Amino acid sequence: MTTEIVKAEEAATVPEPRGLTPQTARRLALAERLLYGAAGTWAAIGPMMDVPVWAHGSVVLTGLASGWRLWKRTGQDDSPGLLLAAMRSLPVLGWSGAYTAGLLAPVIGYPNGWPMLGAAAWTAVMVPMAPWTRSRGLQRTIAQMPEYAAPADETVVQEIVPAPTTYEGHLRLMWTTSPATGDTQLTNIRQHREDRPDFDAVILAPAGQAVPASVTQKNVAAVFDVPPAAVHLDPVPGYGPGRLALRYTPGEAKEDAQKGHLEHLWHTRVSGPGGMLPGMEMIDHRIDEDRIRILVEADDSAMIALPRKKLARALKVEDPELVMIETDDMSRGVVTIYREHPLINIREATREDLTMGADGFIRIGLRHDGRLFKMALYSPELGGLTDLAVGAMGSGKSVFLLTVLAAERISGVISLVADAQSGMSLPEAKGRVYHFGAGIAELGATLAAACAVADYRESVSASNGWGSFTLGSPWRLVNVTLDEINMVLGEHALVPPAFRKWVTGMVARLQQTGRKFGFGIRFAGQSIHVTDLGDAEKIRANAKQGLVWMGRVNSTMTQSMAADMVTDGTEIHAIRPVFGNVSDELIAAWDGKETPPGPVTAGMAWGLQGGRAVLMRVFKALKQNKSYPHLISLFESAPIPGFSPEEDRIFQTAYAEALAAAELFLAGEDSDSDGDGEGGGKKTKRPPAPGKASIPAPPKLLKNEILDALADGKPRRTREIRSAVGVGTDGGPASGSVDNTLSKLLDEGLVMKAGHGLWARVPETPAEH
Repeated sequence: MTTEIVKAEEAATVPEPRGLTPQTARRLALAERLLYGAAGTWAAIGPMMDVPVWAHGSVVLTGLASGWRLWKRTGQDDSPGLLLAAMRSLPVLGWSGAYTAGLLAPVIGYPNGWPMLGAAAWTAVMVPMAPWTRSRGLQRTIAQMPEYAAPADETVVQEIVPAPTTYEGHLRLMWTTSPATGDTQLTNIRQHREDRPDFDAVILAPAGQAVPASVTQKNVAAVFDVPPAAVHLDPVPGYGPGRLALRYTPGEAKEDAQKGHLEHLWHTRVSGPGGMLPGMEMIDHRIDEDRIRILVEADDSAMIALPRKKLARALKVEDPELVMIETDDMSRGVVTIYREHPLINIREATREDLTMGADGFIRIGLRHDGRLFKMALYSPELGGLTDLAVGAMGSGKSVFLLTVLAAERISGVISLVADAQSGMSLPEAKGRVYHFGAGIAELGATLAAACAVADYRESVSASNGWGSFTLGSPWRLVNVTLDEINMVLGEHALVPPAFRKWVTGMVARLQQTGRKFGFGIRFAGQSIHVTDLGDAEKIRANAKQGLVWMGRVNSTMTQSMAADMVTDGTEIHAIRPVFGNVSDELIAAWDGKETPPGPVTAGMAWGLQGGRAVLMRVFKALKQNKSYPHLISLFESAPIPGFSPEEDRIFQTAYAEALAAAELFLAGEDSDSDGDGEGGGKKTKRPPAPGKASIPAPPKLLKNEILDALADGKPRRTREIRSAVGVGTDGGPASGSVDNTLSKLLDEGLVMKAGHGLWARVPETPAEH
């Protein structure tokens, strides 16, 4: 995160002096070597050149001056400094010596080749050695060596003092090693907070002495290397000049500066005249290491309004994803600005997280502010709940569902799971829950069997005069999870309308009466429109009691879900596929560079509960060999909860019958099942006796519905037949489909023309029996 506050903080920090960086050292060595090459060439040919005498003399004098200075240093007791001076003088002395030898060669009768060879040798040694550049590193090393202050003829016994390991120990060490503090001691140190350097202490002089005048605010600030404003010296009440009270508050000074800057920034760019959000006043704020929290209140004449992108722009936050906003949709709101996205790193779930409490809640992840995110598996007041889980491929929806299913098994909840995508979405759940149906027909059969058990519970409750559902008395909680439900009930689902109507009817049936007898239902898919699930108003109302987990989806669905489920005014924005700074991506686009992809946001979602929206992320699940071993271990940490023997018998029988009928129907064959209920999964008119259960009637093919409409033998007009089979109703067939089916039945000899526009069923003959 880059804000004005962070920039001001960084500008106020003075960096410690450092040595040469590797890049600077390479550049300096290259320049030095080029200089030696040029100087060596001049030392070889210069003495033979016809140049003024002063030019030759300056080279000789430079060498003499350098040698004189080095000789003077030898008289000082400074061995490290002498080594450094000798290293830096070596290039000048060698160069001047080679040049002087070239000048003297003709005088003493030496051939000129020897001085040239000497200059070449000097160059060959100096170029790879680069002594002046290397002396910079040697100088830094010498500066860090201990000083040799004791005379050579004295014996010094040095006491080895262990390095302090506590904050108080470091403070006392800094105090005693400073010459400005004299013989005083730093006592009664009391740190204000463990996460801040601020402390109170007493400066104590030796007995009978006053605290020396050198202990001033400026000198004490120098001891701890802080601004003088962070040091406060006062007399100690009840004591004389031998004590001084020290208050050391660099943390408070820094925080006060940050607060002042934040208040000024908010007033000038947000709430004040000309700001982006006039009237949205800051009434309190907290500055932590990783985030800034601001409590905002709207003027009396306005409603709270804190658009995220506008705030990010006003506060100069480069990535709006780092700005989180929560409001009460009335007058107040909390703005949180993070240094980095708080949901990048998240831990794995534990068995304790997934164990349901007496209130029906489990913990499935973390909120953006670090608090645990909870969801209810059931409500002690309402019974079963309705949950929705929506997320595109790669959004983490499967991990969310598997985490919840593992929690149900750990908490003793019966899980009835059906995956319309042939079990591909939740393979880890197969064999680890009470029931797992893989396929579209299996999804319908699972619902039918669940309805049968719900009917059984209803009949037993009615015969015993029991009221609402009580957990474990006498039945277990049951949650039905329908994954990839959009393949059956979605806008583009490739199933016959009658099958969709059958499933929708059973969904409504569980919604209306199932929750009273311990049945909850959970819908999951890549895209879910509430209107596809049957009674949209009831599902919307029930989902506000349960959870809507909305992962990464398209923006249109985000807005739709927000309008349906959120009442607190929280601005819900689409979740990006990966974490990353939008500003960095923009700069990279400008520079024509590639930016490395950030970590994926899988598992991050908006949790909509009770009309409120919270950004959260499901506990981490690492994938290995195409499965989630940690989630599997959580599943297998508890036995699989199951129905009572009678409920199990009812469920298995109903499932087998409904599955056979659904498979025949989806294959285009007549199910030949009249059932006890009406079409569309409506409830039977007469409730079954205790110990018995009804199976919601599977759908019929259109040709069977037409034959049923003509079963009484009376001729009927085409429009009457259309009305009888549901043309024009929700989920009913089209008029053209009815006309085409009548033509096929006529060809098959099952119906006949009874007049113009009249149809009748062909009477059965003895040969047909």
